[in-house]
Formats: sequence, structure tokens, C-alpha cells
Amino acid sequence: MKLSIVIVNYNVRYYLEQCLLSVEKALCGVCGEVFVVDNNSTDDSMPYLKGKFPWVRYIENQENVGFSRANNQALREARGEYVLLLNPDTFLGESTLRECIDFMDKNPQAGMCGVGMLKVDGSFAPESRRGIPTPFVAFCKMSGLGTLFPKSRLFGRYYMQYLNKQSINPIEIVSGAFMFVRKEAIDKVGLFDETFFMYGEDIDLSYRVLQAGYQNYYLPTYILHYKGESTKKDSLRYVNAFHKAMIIFFKKHYAHYSFIYSMPITLTIVLKGVVSYIMQKTRALSRRSQEIEQYKFLIVSDGQNLDEMKQIAEKHHFKYDVFHSRLGDKPSTDVLYRDYDYIVFDTSRYPYSSILEFFRHDDPHRRHPYIATYIPSSKSIMTFQGALN
Repeated sequence: MKLSIVIVNYNVRYYLEQCLLSVEKALCGVCGEVFVVDNNSTDDSMPYLKGKFPWVRYIENQENVGFSRANNQALREARGEYVLLLNPDTFLGESTLRECIDFMDKNPQAGMCGVGMLKVDGSFAPESRRGIPTPFVAFCKMSGLGTLFPKSRLFGRYYMQYLNKQSINPIEIVSGAFMFVRKEAIDKVGLFDETFFMYGEDIDLSYRVLQAGYQNYYLPTYILHYKGESTKKDSLRYVNAFHKAMIIFFKKHYAHYSFIYSMPITLTIVLKGVVSYIMQKTRALSRRSQEIEQYKFLIVSDGQNLDEMKQIAEKHHFKYDVFHSRLGDKPSTDVLYRDYDYIVFDTSRYPYSSILEFFRHDDPHRRHPYIATYIPSSKSIMTFQGALN
């Protein structure tokens, strides 16, 4: 067995459906297994998914046991030479898994690798590459110094933005949204620390893998991470959980620092959490105040599923245009700068890697539409705001 994939689910059945569809394509030619660990979802995730993906191994919990413990349940059963810990609110390019396997096979000193994660507007997610949050690095991140000097190797180490996004680079922390791990390394350092209920466990495991003598890497292959649909990051629960996770990591690995030095870090984390929560709530209110009729789709279709896609848009009162394509054709990228809010690609006609490449950009100063996909198996359009069907 070459690869075991572990996905923890909690009430995101449509996102997980798309994730599994992309995983199925990416596993072509790879000897692998897939685990879905469900943390007592209430959206009928399990009966819905079991009929569509009978080849997946399901573990059903009777309560929400948290991210670390749920992953560990599957890790104890995983038989792969490598393990991929994957968030359900993601989708992969068709070659992503093979590229990771090839790299790990050729670099036995590599304990983990992560990939380039795209946000829903096609921009690069900075958490794709991170440094160890030492007291100084954490302070620079939480105080805003890292934002002011993002390319600085001194102040910007948390997100390592001084590294070339298009090159393979050694990094320190691999994101738990896509954490490709050598199983031998897990066996050596141990499973996730279940003290972390949610957030921080990826930092802790990455750090322990480094301490064991391995090196972690960033690979310039891309996935989409909706970022937050599996965790609802605009909630007070998120702010509280993230704060607790940072404090747990700090006390676990830097307990030798004095109380006087640790207090500014703790207070900065708390203040940052409060400010972030207020900003998130303000943005949420602004989104809710926007009339849904203002949104506009560009539907990209060769005709096969066009009627269904148009019916969904009309049902939800979205304005739309249609790009009538031949199979595989895509609109020119100049449409990215028009007044569309979403560009919708039919995933039965366009590879996920092609969709990712179309949207990927390095221009933060211009407005870009959001990625949307049509999933024929559920007759739904997937957006970062949820599934439309």
C-alpha cells in the first residue's frame, strides 16, 4: 500500500463529496486507501456519502472527538507507506498525489511535504508555508510586524513569504489542510497530540518531525482550500480554540521561557483574537446585507449540463452569462477582470488541475471572481458560501 488518505468530516457533506471526487481522480494509478472519520455530523453525511463512495472506509463517531483524536483513529489503521491528512473543504489537481509521492520517494530525508493552497479567488494562501512559532516569531505574527514586513527573514518568518512560490523549498510547518507525511516518521514521533482539540496539532506534529531529524518541504503543486467551511472561522468558538492551541504549543515546547517573557505573547494572542473576531463579524454582516440578486455567474459549459447549471442560477436569482465551449476550451483570462462574482466550471468536463490553473494568480491588487464548480453527482454548484442545488 503506497498511500493512506485520512479526511475528518463534520457537517460538510457537499464539500466532502467534491473532495472525494477529486481524490478518486488523483488516485488513478496509485495503490491507496481512503478513510473518512465522521465526528457525529447532523447533516446526514454518512448515508449520503456511503452510497456514492462505497470504496471509502468510514469511521463513525458518536460525538465530536476533535480533529486530532479523529485523525488518530484512522492513522492507527492506515497501511500506506505515506499518509495524507486532508481537509474536506479542499479539492486536488489530478497529478497532485503522484507529484508528492515522487518527491518523497526521491528524498528519504523528507518527513512531510505541503503544497500550494489557493484561496477561493485564486490567490496564494500564505499558510501553505510556515515557520515554527517560536516566542519571537509568534510575537511578530500577532503584533503585525510580519504583515508590515512580509518578505523579511527576521519579521516575516511565520509565513515565509520570502520563499519562491514556484520552487521546492524546505519549510518548517506543514498545514493540516494538506499534510503529506512519511508513515515511518509518524511511527517514530507518535500520533497527533490529542490535547489539541482543533488547531495547533499540525504545528506540533510538524515540529516533532523536525526534531526527529527529518526535513519538511513545500512543493509547487496546487489545491483549492475553501478555508473555513469545515470549521466556521467567523465564530467565537474558532477564536477561542485557536488561542488555546497556541498557548498549548507555547507551554509544551517553550516552557523554559520565563513568565515575564510569555505574558506579552499570551496577551498579544488574546488581543489579536478579539480584533479578528470583530472584523469577521463585521464582514459577515456586510455579506448578509448584500442582495443576492447582485451576484453574477459566468457559466462555462459545452452544453452537456448547461440546462441544470442555468436552472440552479435561476432558482437562486443569480444573474448569469454563458461561455459556450467546446470540450476542454476555457474562456480567456480577461474575464477575470470583468464584473463576474463567480466563474462556474463543470467538473465532469474540466479537470480539477485545469480549473486551478485558470484561476491561479499572483496579482493581489485587482479584483478576481471566486471559483465555483458544478458537481453532476449532486446537481449542485459549489461555492465558498455553500452548495447551491
